[in-house]
Order: sequence, then C-alpha cells, then structure tokens
Amino acid sequence: MHIYKLHYTDNEAAHNDLLAKGIYEVTEDGTSYINGTQAVVYIGKIVEVPATETEPPIYYDGVFYDVMTTEVIDFLPNRVFPEKYVHTFAGYPTHSIL
Repeated sequence: MHIYKLHYTDNEAAHNDLLAKGIYEVTEDGTSYINGTQAVVYIGKIVEVPATETEPPIYYDGVFYDVMTTEVIDFLPNRVFPEKYVHTFAGYPTHSIL
C-alpha cells in the first residue's frame, strides 16, 4: 500500500489530476474509487504558523489531500514531503509504504 500526500492550488485542480491519474471515476451513480485506490482524504488547509492570543493562524497556500492506493503513481509536482508539510494518514508516518 502506498500513501501519497498531495498539494494542489485548489479543489478543481486536485479533482482534475485525480481523475486523470485514474484514482476515481465519476458516473451518474456517483464517485467510485478505481485502480487499487483505497481512500482519498481531503485534508484542506494546513497551518503554517499557529494562532496566538492576538493573531489568527497563517495557512500554506492551496489545499492538501492524502491518497492510499496499491498502485505506484507519479504525482509530481503535487506530491509533498514531510520536511515542508507535516501531517499523518491513518496513524502512519508521512510518506509511508505499508
């Protein structure tokens, strides 16, 4: 199992890329995972600088997603690495291979 952490400018860019890479398909019955995809999780915004008592948080630009799949997929340039954006997925460390 592969866990990919992804960063996109917006949800539309993410949707288009995930469709193009065969992560899921959209039919008249709804959205279905395909090609070994186990989960797609919308993370949303990630805090770059936490809020203080006087200042609101500052967020990284764009939106973030996690994808769990049995397939090896080239997500560059949207794949992110833990040195910059740290979050976990299903209790696994960033960029785990199960």
